[in-house]
Amino acid sequence: MRIRSPTGSPAPFLTPRISRFASLPHSGASRGAWWESSDWECCKAGRGLRSRGRGVVDVAVLFTDLVGFSDWALQSGDEQAIRLLREVTDAIEPPILQRGGEVVKRLGDGLMAAFRDAQIATEAAFDARERTALIEVDGYRPRLRTGIHLGRPRKISGDYLGVDVNIAARLLEAAKPGEILVSDRTLQALDAATVTARKRRFSAKGVPADLGAHVVERPPA
Repeated sequence: MRIRSPTGSPAPFLTPRISRFASLPHSGASRGAWWESSDWECCKAGRGLRSRGRGVVDVAVLFTDLVGFSDWALQSGDEQAIRLLREVTDAIEPPILQRGGEVVKRLGDGLMAAFRDAQIATEAAFDARERTALIEVDGYRPRLRTGIHLGRPRKISGDYLGVDVNIAARLLEAAKPGEILVSDRTLQALDAATVTARKRRFSAKGVPADLGAHVVERPPA
């Protein structure tokens, strides 16, 4: 099954986890002016940059999914699963869109989003996790996990390509239930007063060997 972005373009890379519930009704994703600016800058960058597959502006790529959702959905059935996914969508997407982020594609029980910087991506992830934790369907409480990487992916037809996207997806796969796992570069871009961080051992195929990963949390009140 090919997953398509909200603009209709096919997903150009393998996504972390795709379920049969990928095509749910949803509202359109809003986009800020910086997305158009990014497209324009990419067009001006010239063949040299494009041939290396890198973009020219920083983008924080965020992936989410629900831990254990597939097993629960098999037991609960389609009606309950679809109900849960709709509630999760209503919990996750507003924090993204209200901060000027873009929902790039919906991936069954998760999504891929992009932001103009790491700080707002991380704040959206905190809010999305808190909102998701309030959901309960048929006795099941979804457990959201998130991976975030700040890089310069290449933008093509509303989608993003490149190793930076792959890094964010691998961070998601390494995250435990409830965790927000970010890369070294993401952590360096965050305001230290707004997060606490704990380093995690991390290795994955297709990402730099020296890439570090960190579990981030909001500081205690």
